[in-house]
Amino acid sequence: MKRLIAVLTIVSFVFILGIFLVVNVGFASAAANPLQNPTICCEKTISGLYCQDVPSNQCAPDAKQVPTSCRATTYCKPGTCFDSNQGTCLDNTPQSVCNQNKGIWTDNPAPQCELGCCVLGDQAAFVTQTRCKKLSADLGLETNYKKEIKNEASCIASVLGQEKGACVFESEFQKTCRMTTRAECAGGFSGNLTKGTFFKGKLCSAEELGTNCGPTEKTTCAPGKEEVYFVDSCGNTANIYDSTKSNDKEYWSDIKDKSESCNAESANADDKNCGNCNYIQGSICRATSSSTAKPKLGANICADLNCKKTSNGKGYKHGESWCVNSDPLNSVGSGFYKHICINGEEVLEACADFRQNICIEGTISYAGGTFSQAACRVNRWQECTAQGSKEDCENDDKRECKWLDNSCVPKVSPGLKFWEGEEASAICGQASTICTATKKTDIFGNDDWDGECVDSKGNTAPAWVNQKGQVCHALGDCVATTDANLVADKKLNWLKDKSKTNG
Repeated sequence: MKRLIAVLTIVSFVFILGIFLVVNVGFASAAANPLQNPTICCEKTISGLYCQDVPSNQCAPDAKQVPTSCRATTYCKPGTCFDSNQGTCLDNTPQSVCNQNKGIWTDNPAPQCELGCCVLGDQAAFVTQTRCKKLSADLGLETNYKKEIKNEASCIASVLGQEKGACVFESEFQKTCRMTTRAECAGGFSGNLTKGTFFKGKLCSAEELGTNCGPTEKTTCAPGKEEVYFVDSCGNTANIYDSTKSNDKEYWSDIKDKSESCNAESANADDKNCGNCNYIQGSICRATSSSTAKPKLGANICADLNCKKTSNGKGYKHGESWCVNSDPLNSVGSGFYKHICINGEEVLEACADFRQNICIEGTISYAGGTFSQAACRVNRWQECTAQGSKEDCENDDKRECKWLDNSCVPKVSPGLKFWEGEEASAICGQASTICTATKKTDIFGNDDWDGECVDSKGNTAPAWVNQKGQVCHALGDCVATTDANLVADKKLNWLKDKSKTNG
């Protein structure tokens, strides 16, 4: 008897929204035929960038676009953008970008962007008048703006030359004193019409001045300053608080610089003896409360601005930032957040919705250790599926992609507006794939299956489905489904019976 073997090729399909080949052809034709996607001025690209000269297929559907360079358009014409809240001006800013950020745009020099000298205590900044008002308010100072000063060097020089010291004068038949500048002492100051005698570098509590001002154990947080200061009996700010100097005559006589005060190289956070706070290193003067440490003298301390315990269980320095992904699996609705330690509190900043932004972080090394910094950055996933090699796929300078199952997919799958249909179907469809399996049946009815998507019994292989599902999920908010051709079994049985008959 002849031994007949019936061979039939069975095709099993894995359907994942959309069509893989169509999208790939679209990418290829776009690259091969620039006339099909000419370069235009796009008001906003799909990736979220503004005013870019890009191929038309990279422009957001609802964005303005014209077939010319952006510099030739009105909405992308560069000019000056004025932020009325912060008082800042940005040059060379496209009009649409300025409008998006609720700024005031002009293509001519804006009057509100004229710079002048903002005096902030014994410091100065060359800024706009609006910016000066905000800085003064933040520091608790009255606005002192000098628009007649026209350059930064003159602005800084105007305050560097102000000498500080004790101004001694008569008031109500007493010899009293006020800490001020030489100019104010010579010209008379608010509440005192009599000109005083100025003593450079001296405190009002200096015994040789013979005033009614003396040392106390009281402290204060001075406006515009970060340190804790002693206060004399006349209410004047003296030197930085140092509990070991409360009865030191010399310390209550001469003005001491920050560098000459206690623990000058440290933050002194929660230090009960030293008030030499350092905002950059993570401390600032604050009144004591039930939640703060208590100083040996006075009612103010260098409050610790670092975050000792955050949502991820770690401690961070004041000003440090780090990334948090709400769902490492990048499920629907998840996203990235930038966390910042500010003034002892953990503050969250959400990156762009639909995972169009990812959060990146790094560290800076310095003498005292490391400093963590994070930022939200555009998720450059759009070109991943167009890459045909692992090298091009994993070029981090150009895109955020990874090589998975001989396919280039996003490192971080983007969120999709799947309820709108077309865009989600087109993107998810790039993961659709077909697997061919072969079944051999001999005259004794023994089956033998051959194919990467099935096991020896002809059942769909879970590992293969899982592998293809990973590619599907990497493209976005996509769901993998399978559909096997069950009709093939009847056809196989018919062929098998026919083989027996002919045999």
